[in-house]
Amino acid sequence: MQFIVDPIIFQKNEALMVGVLVLNGVNNTSSHEEIQRFLRDAEAKVRSSLNIETFRDHPKLKALQETHQAFSNNPNKFPPSAQALVKRVLKGGQLPTINPLVDLYNVISLRYLLCAGGEDTDQCVGDIHLTFATGNEEFIGLGETENDPPEAGEVVYLDDKGVICRKFNWREGNRTKLTENTRNCVLVLEARPPIEHSELEQALGELQALVEKYCGGSVRMELLDTSNPSCSI
Repeated sequence: MQFIVDPIIFQKNEALMVGVLVLNGVNNTSSHEEIQRFLRDAEAKVRSSLNIETFRDHPKLKALQETHQAFSNNPNKFPPSAQALVKRVLKGGQLPTINPLVDLYNVISLRYLLCAGGEDTDQCVGDIHLTFATGNEEFIGLGETENDPPEAGEVVYLDDKGVICRKFNWREGNRTKLTENTRNCVLVLEARPPIEHSELEQALGELQALVEKYCGGSVRMELLDTSNPSCSI
């Protein structure tokens, strides 16, 4: 199985970087008080450094919005996941506990203000592509049962069966979501300037260390860009 950022995506955004952690044999069932503390600490950092009136002007979040607009997505109507997390925190909310893997990538998303997600590769069919949708693919959103296909030309993650995440990392699909039964998966961090290659590597390294400590298994890091658009998973 391959994870592939199709060249047409890089043609439109040469600076895009996609960090991938390939996980095998993890345990996603245990509850860890430390992970909840990491979430609360990350939320506190967001509240101390950003405010609800101007948070969209932060350079990292502004770059996210500009990227989505360049790909014909309205980031206010369909906010990138990092922007949505920050807004929730600044409005006084706490991120819910989902499971260790999701909680850990949310911690990293808040710490670095980058979009994060994950897919259970045992539920994937064929290769995973970051590409443009035709508009005919199946997509059933997280917690939903009805098909809600993407628009033609929308940026999506998909496999041979259908779309697994829409508008980069706006909305996760139900079929490949991370659950307590997940054993093999990929965790994905999306980055673009002002986040540099070294900062993305640092974020990936932190996430890898956290996963190895709290979920076990084997973890391999890959960084995809214009010169390295794919990896095995």
